[in-house]
Amino acid sequence: MAAMKLVIMTKSTFFVEEDKILTALFDEGMDKLHLYKPGSQLVFSERLLSLVPEGYHDKIVVHEHFRLKNEYDLAGIHLNRPTEFVPNGIRGKVSRTCEDLSLLKDMKKSSNYVFLRRIFSCTGDADKPSSFSVKQLEEAADKGLIDKRVYALGGIDIDNVRMAKELGFGGVVVCSDLWKRFDIHNGTDFRDLLALFRNYQKVVG
Repeated sequence: MAAMKLVIMTKSTFFVEEDKILTALFDEGMDKLHLYKPGSQLVFSERLLSLVPEGYHDKIVVHEHFRLKNEYDLAGIHLNRPTEFVPNGIRGKVSRTCEDLSLLKDMKKSSNYVFLRRIFSCTGDADKPSSFSVKQLEEAADKGLIDKRVYALGGIDIDNVRMAKELGFGGVVVCSDLWKRFDIHNGTDFRDLLALFRNYQKVVG
């Protein structure tokens, strides 16, 4: 099987050590970061980007605050809702989030890649159940809906990456499984987080 793409999504909130951790992840070979800070002020994203070495900016995709794409020469923008349009003046790669298999075909036509949401249930979070049965996902893969341009989002952990790969997803989006390895309030040592990232690299490879 071909290697999958490994996408890391930021925590939804900012924290003190974040720029150091993101830079360390890039140093370890992270090639796609989604900057996802819903409802945040532009200035905080600007500050974070200014602290990450410029050579890594072309690996960052921004959600909201799309003007950052041009200002920092980022990799692209991500649209969180099916009804959202690419703003005027924004060129380059566009990705989208989809929750509905019936919309997936059209969304792929207007995107470089698509996040299919709620693939797996989030452990310990009853509010975030899986939206699809394995059978539904297998049927979608058989129809060619799930392919190398569709990435699995939701409940991804080191144990279910192989299943996502077998279902035909071209990538996985890792968020909470990574960030829960670091105490944002008291932590300064993020070796456990980096070790987990290396494990993900091996599994997707």
